[in-house]
Amino acid sequence: MPAAMVVALSAGLLTTTAPAAHAAAGATLPFASVEAESATTTGTKIGPDHTQGTLASEASGRQAVRLSAGQRVEFTVPRAANAVNLAYSVPDGQSGSLDVYVNGTKIAKTLPVTSKYSYIDTGWIPGAKTHHFFDNARLLLGQNLQQGDKVAFQSTGTQVTVDVADFEQVGQAASQPAGSVSVTSKGADPSGNGDSTQAFRDAIAAAQGGTVWIPPGDYRLTSSLNGVQNVTLQGAGSWYSVVHTSRFIDQSSSSGNVHIKDFAVMGEVTERVDSNPDNFVNGALGPNSSVSGMWIQHMKVGLWLMGNNDNLVVENSRILDTTADGLNLNGNAHGVRVRGNFLRNQGDDSLAMWSLNGADSNSSFENNTISQPNLANGIAIYGGTDIAVKNNLVSDTNALGSGIAISNQKFLDPFSPLAGTITVDGNTLVRAGAMNPNWNHPMGALRVDSYDSAINATVNITNTTITDSPYSAFEFVSGGGQGYPVRNVTVDGATVRNTGTVVVQAEAQGAATFRNVTATAVGVAGVYNCPYPASSGTFNLTDGGGNSGWSSTWSDCSTWPQPGQGNPDPDPNRNLAKGRPATATGSQDVYTPGKADDGDANTYWESTNNAFPQSWTVDLGSSYAVRRLVLKLPPSSAWGARTQTITLLGSTDGSTYSTVVGSAGYRFDPASGNTATVSLPASTNLRYLRLSVSANTGWPAGQFSEVEAYSTP
Repeated sequence: MPAAMVVALSAGLLTTTAPAAHAAAGATLPFASVEAESATTTGTKIGPDHTQGTLASEASGRQAVRLSAGQRVEFTVPRAANAVNLAYSVPDGQSGSLDVYVNGTKIAKTLPVTSKYSYIDTGWIPGAKTHHFFDNARLLLGQNLQQGDKVAFQSTGTQVTVDVADFEQVGQAASQPAGSVSVTSKGADPSGNGDSTQAFRDAIAAAQGGTVWIPPGDYRLTSSLNGVQNVTLQGAGSWYSVVHTSRFIDQSSSSGNVHIKDFAVMGEVTERVDSNPDNFVNGALGPNSSVSGMWIQHMKVGLWLMGNNDNLVVENSRILDTTADGLNLNGNAHGVRVRGNFLRNQGDDSLAMWSLNGADSNSSFENNTISQPNLANGIAIYGGTDIAVKNNLVSDTNALGSGIAISNQKFLDPFSPLAGTITVDGNTLVRAGAMNPNWNHPMGALRVDSYDSAINATVNITNTTITDSPYSAFEFVSGGGQGYPVRNVTVDGATVRNTGTVVVQAEAQGAATFRNVTATAVGVAGVYNCPYPASSGTFNLTDGGGNSGWSSTWSDCSTWPQPGQGNPDPDPNRNLAKGRPATATGSQDVYTPGKADDGDANTYWESTNNAFPQSWTVDLGSSYAVRRLVLKLPPSSAWGARTQTITLLGSTDGSTYSTVVGSAGYRFDPASGNTATVSLPASTNLRYLRLSVSANTGWPAGQFSEVEAYSTP
């Protein structure tokens, strides 16, 4: 995607200001996770790998451990625990079990493993491949473990790839609240054998204005619940009260005040059929409702929310192994708070707001922990007004997704684009960003995308940490290819570490201001600035000060930087100074500094007359090993021969200059082209080149029609 390159980041990149203190990113979780690759194993470690369609690319940390028959992986328990949840994968079409050992002793329980809920194909989604390789299985161990104890999992025959283990101390089952209506009193079967659908409906009808109690047990529902309003559905805890259904609540409207808490809903969704409401909640819970303490697994979507869900709170819940989104506010959501949740292994956006049929407004995603969305973004905001994304932790995004996307991609009409103020604050993104096979180039860890229309909202991105992004940190793009502008963006306070390619990937016209953005271990260059289409305009990066570690610019818009690749020089013989920003201590009349590097030897810079010394300075944009200068005056014979006394100075930061070549006289003679050549020492490396003129035998001023800088001797 060739395009013009406009970068206005200069001396400010050389100082560091720490971002303001802010809340820790992510949810406060009831478990502690241990990666399999850090455990002791007789199996084989796989990864790291970021290639779409590979098993390791979907793993937490992009690594895992593969176990064949008889092989094991042994975890050291990080905290007191009596339960474990294991993320794993088995080959397509296979099932089996893992033997479980505690401190070397095999326990009676085994952990079932299956590919039933994995290997999802969505051929109607451009760029998708078979995905969703992992699944999660949980087990109460029947004993209390302490920090430092050992828990091992051993394959009984089926090949199992183990990703991560979550160790948790599960409290005792809660007791029935006074005055509540138990589903068992209406005939629900806690063994899971009978159909409890009607019993749940009868309990809800009997408990209007009160609480429906779901005692410990397994309950099978064969059809969805509707007409749910003005009621609390409460279980004994998500490890104890388990409802088995792929469609829990499906209703287009509700008067609200629905509160769902403290139980699990386990689905049987094994594929993604977007026309099916295979969701924990499909539609509306109504205003002033809440979902808390839930374990939601094996659904198409956790919560697909339409209609009136004003002031809904979704908090402290787990959403695992959905074939599509974890939660989607599908328009008209006002005052919704989604906070403190854990989401893993989504087949689409883990958390999304999509302003279809009406703008989502004054709503937020806060303090959520998101891991391994395998076909889209960790968090996506598609339109909406006055939206906040704050203090979230997102890791290991895969194909077609960023860690966070702020976008005007509409998908369908009527759509409400981004408006008001979009606040993106305090988020941490780890190994986020992916190759987009439809674009054939990468998506950044944090993406601002004018996909279907210009971004005119105020977008404030503050206090961000981006670590180990396989590609870029911040991306500005018009993903629909129409070149709509991205405007009104401020990035203030960011720490970028070990990004694979660049810190800023600018592919759209527009502008952003950067302040207090520090980067270390940048893979290729600081900035890729190549808006597409090339004729659409430029992207202006304004240096607000306090930036450091990313001043260089990718130099070839005809190619994409690859992780760890050096910045290529598209033409090692090119004039590095041509067209670059130039300044001077003074100029005479129309003979301004830019005339000395405009590529036209017939135009020239002339300094203030009778005021030696005078200097002319050019910013090359990045530091270069400059080896040779060619200084020119107009070739016309009307210019008599003259000698100018010149000192050459250089700087890497634009503020501190040192002498590169000492004061010397250089002869300009029309008979020999009116040029002079200056050789620079082999050790020279500079971004800012300054020529200080102290004398001129032909005119009382410094004069250059062209200053050409080359990296070749």
